[in-house]
Amino acid sequence: MSLTENFKNFNIFAKIVAMKNTQTAEVGIIGGSGFYKLLKKAGTVNIMTPYGKPASPISIGVIGTKKVAFLPRHGLKHQFPPHKIPYKANLWALKSLGVTKVISLTACGSLQKDIKRGDFVIIDQFIDRTTRQDSSFYNGPETVHISTAFPYCPVLSGLAYKTTKKMGIKTHSKGTLVVIEGPRFSTYAESAWFTKMGWDIINMTGHPEAALARELEICYCSIAIVTDYDAGISSKQKLPPVTLNEILDVFGRNVKKAQKLVTTLIHVLPDRYSCTCNQALKGAQL
Repeated sequence: MSLTENFKNFNIFAKIVAMKNTQTAEVGIIGGSGFYKLLKKAGTVNIMTPYGKPASPISIGVIGTKKVAFLPRHGLKHQFPPHKIPYKANLWALKSLGVTKVISLTACGSLQKDIKRGDFVIIDQFIDRTTRQDSSFYNGPETVHISTAFPYCPVLSGLAYKTTKKMGIKTHSKGTLVVIEGPRFSTYAESAWFTKMGWDIINMTGHPEAALARELEICYCSIAIVTDYDAGISSKQKLPPVTLNEILDVFGRNVKKAQKLVTTLIHVLPDRYSCTCNQALKGAQL
């Protein structure tokens, strides 16, 4: 079934979801490595999508005046490695609940000396270095080319940066993310090349998540937490190569800060603002 066919039946599909689950949400939070919980006193919904089940049941609760849906992208037990995450199901499930805005939290490695462990980065561009084939909802027979020139919502991202500054969190207002296939980490040569190109941070999950959110016309903001220096930088500074334990340790020490950031951001999030994310499909179909 093509996405166009799915969208023709989307309202029906959404109504079926609503009938089975009375829960809805406006804001979606996708948690990264080490970020498996957010909401207290939350209900849980299990959603089946045209692309299978999402990575975990979705928690739905209230923050301030907003109904919020939370989903850990790797699953509750981190059972999905980056190249096996059900990205389509994750985004479709959130969309079917009525989510129009997604705030993504992700761990990342630094490719530049001035971006240090524990820093936050508001991502504004990505470089896709993956080989994933199933990275679009549009697989024919209709052909659709969305623009990802500016894949992240500028309004939501700008508000996220302002919120971090008010909270005193060291944050970079923009950054280019290199997305690698995974699950292995980069070689020294790969990492050194990324650094020489002037790119800022690196992870394994930024694509296709951002592009899929764009195809669903969702406002998408991604906040990266720097957990390590990538191989090219660590070698120059005579540091040991990155390990998963290091990533989880640094991310774990910043989870409470990230949780407070997300909560504060949702409290100040206006009900309406002007952006073009909800028109991403306009003029994109041949």
